[in-house]
Amino acid sequence: MRVLILNGPNLNLTGERETHLYGNLNFEDFMETLEQAFPSLIISYKQSNIEGEIINYLHEANADVDAVILNAGAYTHTSVAIGDAVRAIDIPVIEVHMSNIFARETYRHTSYIAPFCIGSISGFGLQSYRLALCHLVK
Repeated sequence: MRVLILNGPNLNLTGERETHLYGNLNFEDFMETLEQAFPSLIISYKQSNIEGEIINYLHEANADVDAVILNAGAYTHTSVAIGDAVRAIDIPVIEVHMSNIFARETYRHTSYIAPFCIGSISGFGLQSYRLALCHLVK
């Protein structure tokens, strides 16, 4: 199974930014642990701070991979366009967030992506991605 992990804005700063929320491990190092933990999967990773690029990556994923794990960051709460892109593709998408978005600011309680995903995982730090992968391999 081929899986794309797609991260949105500011997640390139994981390990440096707001470590009390996101931890101090950078995402590239975490990817190595995921690849070791899930050797039967082909896991690719992309990150963009640009909404249109995230949409393009989702469109490309529809032909290139079997599933997407999407952390759209703050675009989760603002981007109808990314929600539409998730709805438009035929492969399963799991929404993930490292922080518990429901324990944060009220505006973060709304997701324009979740209605089109097979599920949402939040609040478990980087392990949110591992939980999504566990679901995909079951």
